[in-house]
Amino acid sequence: MNPSFSITGLSTGIIRPGDPFTDRIITAAISACGGFADGDILVLAETAVATAEGNVIRLDTVTPTPRAHELAKRYHMDPRTVEVVLSESDSIVGGIPGFLLCMKQGTLLPNAGVDASNAPPGCLVPLPKDPNQSAVRIKEEIAHRCHTRVGVIVADSRTHAMRLGCSGVAIGCAGITSVIDDRGRSDLFGRKLEVTKRAVADNIASAAELVMGEADECTPAALVRGLGMPVGDQTGVDTIDADECLFMGVFRNNQR
Repeated sequence: MNPSFSITGLSTGIIRPGDPFTDRIITAAISACGGFADGDILVLAETAVATAEGNVIRLDTVTPTPRAHELAKRYHMDPRTVEVVLSESDSIVGGIPGFLLCMKQGTLLPNAGVDASNAPPGCLVPLPKDPNQSAVRIKEEIAHRCHTRVGVIVADSRTHAMRLGCSGVAIGCAGITSVIDDRGRSDLFGRKLEVTKRAVADNIASAAELVMGEADECTPAALVRGLGMPVGDQTGVDTIDADECLFMGVFRNNQR
């Protein structure tokens, strides 16, 4: 990878269900930096992707189950929100007031990624149904219309253990390697690295969120240029089993 690169926020205005999201992104890229070039990496906010795909839930259509009412009382949440979170989760690990800690598609995350921020009034926006497929589709649409090969990352904001604030994490990826394995390389003093792997897609997502913002910026995308990562046909974000995770492993051991 190159020692320097640039990140440009792409402003699209408010995205609504059914909007031609890729069209808006292409127009924004032309306006901001002359359009896409081979090797660019496009980072997209998951809420905007899900909204454009129509994955928006109106709270007035949700009927909470008894379990939703029970968890809502325990964690001081709207039962309707809890019901949506339950429907989006593979399992509930625990919670704190206002949040349920969930397992979803092999990932540990709050409220199963269900978001009220940047959602229309009275609505919730879950994660895209298939973030990897969303990334592939947008990558292919840009290739067809702009005749360029770009990588695409669908990004979410997550908290981290014992840290205040959020940072970006890749939940969908197409065209670039999400994790680079540095095992076998030498450190500064010649020792072989034994466990180091770099979460490249997560790092790019975090950098992009600096220009995308989390509030009313209307900048649900960022174009990363000059990083020098090869663009190919890779798809997906590498994960590990819960038993291999330091945090989940400790949590499970303490529950036994």
